Amino acid sequence: MSKGLLIVMSGPSGVGKGTVLKEVMKDESLKLAFSVSMTTRAKREGEVDGVNYFFVSREEFEQAVKDGKMLEYAEFVGNYYGTPLDYVEKLRNEGMNVILEIEVQGCLQVQEKEPDAITIFIVPPSMEELEARIRGRKSEPEEIIQQRLAKAESEMEMLNKYKYVVCNDDVELAADIVSVIIRRQMEKAQKKA
Repeated sequence: MSKGLLIVMSGPSGVGKGTVLKEVMKDESLKLAFSVSMTTRAKREGEVDGVNYFFVSREEFEQAVKDGKMLEYAEFVGNYYGTPLDYVEKLRNEGMNVILEIEVQGCLQVQEKEPDAITIFIVPPSMEELEARIRGRKSEPEEIIQQRLAKAESEMEMLNKYKYVVCNDDVELAADIVSVIIRRQMEKAQKKA
């Protein structure tokens, strides 16, 4: 059994990463495992430790960073979020292809530690379409919408840091393209093994 791949998927808020990922995860032949992140934020109602997140104290998280046990991490709105290295390696050693849905900055950290990671950036058909999707949620005040759009603009400037760029104009098509990318990488890995 060969070691599984490490796949990173990023893209601006509202681009539909989660929806594309849900479609891709349906294909059992891809042997995908979604990475569970570690966080210092409080558990919300209905969330399960080890399923939604690994919930830890700030001290535990900072110790994991000091000990080099985080594949990537960031602080966001006063809480840490990150990917525990041991968890990812355990899954990969079991032959699973581990997929991370993380921010651009996290992807750059992963690439430093794992240059062979397969990086996929999901883009909207246009910035106007992205804005329409974000506004269509009707869940956030104008100030937050403007922050998301500004962040999306800066993230779009980073897409040249990714090996693959996939446009999410059609969820099923985008998922099919991501699946083909993963399948090809699996075939390459098999030939090397």
